[in-house]
Amino acid sequence: MKKRDLGISRLWLYKVNRQFYRKPFNVVAGGFVIFVCLLGLFADLIASENPIACKVDGQVHILPAIFSTAELVDYDNQSLLDKIARDGGWTLAPPIPFGPNQTKVDGAIDWLAAPSDLHVLGTDGSGRDVLARIIHGARSAMLVGLSSMLLCTILGVLLGALAAYFGGFWDRVANVGIETLTAFPTLFLILGIQGLLGISSIWQLVVIIGATRWTDVARVTRAEVLRTVNEEYVEAARALGLSHVRILRRHVLPAVLGPVLVSATFGIASAILIESTLSFLGYGAPPPTASWGGLLADAFASQRCYWLILFPGVALSATVLAINIAGEGLSDAVDVL
Repeated sequence: MKKRDLGISRLWLYKVNRQFYRKPFNVVAGGFVIFVCLLGLFADLIASENPIACKVDGQVHILPAIFSTAELVDYDNQSLLDKIARDGGWTLAPPIPFGPNQTKVDGAIDWLAAPSDLHVLGTDGSGRDVLARIIHGARSAMLVGLSSMLLCTILGVLLGALAAYFGGFWDRVANVGIETLTAFPTLFLILGIQGLLGISSIWQLVVIIGATRWTDVARVTRAEVLRTVNEEYVEAARALGLSHVRILRRHVLPAVLGPVLVSATFGIASAILIESTLSFLGYGAPPPTASWGGLLADAFASQRCYWLILFPGVALSATVLAINIAGEGLSDAVDVL
């Protein structure tokens, strides 16, 4: 039975995926979201002040951009090229040869430099490359968006399913939690919690968003479980003496997979906006962590530097728009099936 259930789930996912990619907009949106995820995942290999690989003083160093190498701690890509020109060797630099927190290039700081051949999207008020910070900001955005929605989904599905299936105490607990959290505007609630706890790490932000945004998933799960729990196949499972856990896992929760997946997709876009807003206000990703909201905050302090607001703003807007389009397409694909 387990193999059969797994086969049915794979078949359902295959049909949803096939239906989703029938529309060109969904293809573009899904591809862009995957592209942003890959940027965040491989940010250290795409934009770094250290090379991907190099040979210096007769020693070969692989991935010093990821694994700190004591011999290269005093070098960046530019100074390393000068050393190789003098002493010999070779280096493979990343496509963007600047780190997100690198302020000096060849020992000089280039504050608020406009886009040029050296810095394609210019530099910020500290001399850091804007393109490098946008790429690393994708990691912060997707890390917060995906991780917080994973936590939201786990909490929402658990509480929503327990509330609808067992009712009584669990239903009261879920409803009180939902009503309490929805009584406060989400952004101000998270901002207040961040202010009380203080900024410590990006994982703290993930937990706070996850602990306050599960209500939407819980509502969807509760409604779907209430609809499913009285179906004939569920009654038959009860008559056969199956345990509550087994009934929920094998007969009830698979029916809520589609709506929950759609809700979580929209939640990712919301979480990214919340993270960027908090970073803009100074309560998001702790410095010097790269964040799109932090870049927009730098633009607010240097309003004549158009590149500080244009490029991070386009990255944030395009990502949120792509996720929302993907969410709409996913919703249509689930509804068709």
